[in-house]
Amino acid sequence: MTLSAPLKARAKVREFALSLPGTVEEFPWEEDAVVKVNKKIFVFLGSEGDAGSPRISVKLKDEEVHGHALAVPGAVPTAYGLGRHGWVSVPLGAEGAPADMLCDWVEESYRTIAPKRLVAALDAR
Repeated sequence: MTLSAPLKARAKVREFALSLPGTVEEFPWEEDAVVKVNKKIFVFLGSEGDAGSPRISVKLKDEEVHGHALAVPGAVPTAYGLGRHGWVSVPLGAEGAPADMLCDWVEESYRTIAPKRLVAALDAR
């Protein structure tokens, strides 16, 4: 089975997120995956099999990065009030959001959520 571009991007983002210090993957809503650090979510991955409209959600505090993410076609502030706190939902495979950029945003979200000792461990790599 060949993965679509969005599902390939999701796999790359997932692999990257799980490579960061102290991270774990959990499934709090059946098939929907999240990656946590220090028991706090820093990226919502959605369902692995979501071929309809796969997207990730990340917390972006830096105004410039946040604005750039929202400029991606189809990107929106994350639902359930999370958008008010800097969370952005970005479609996977969207024009203007290659997987490498999504990984940069995942790292930005990680740095916002992770304890300083884990961010220092990341910087020491």
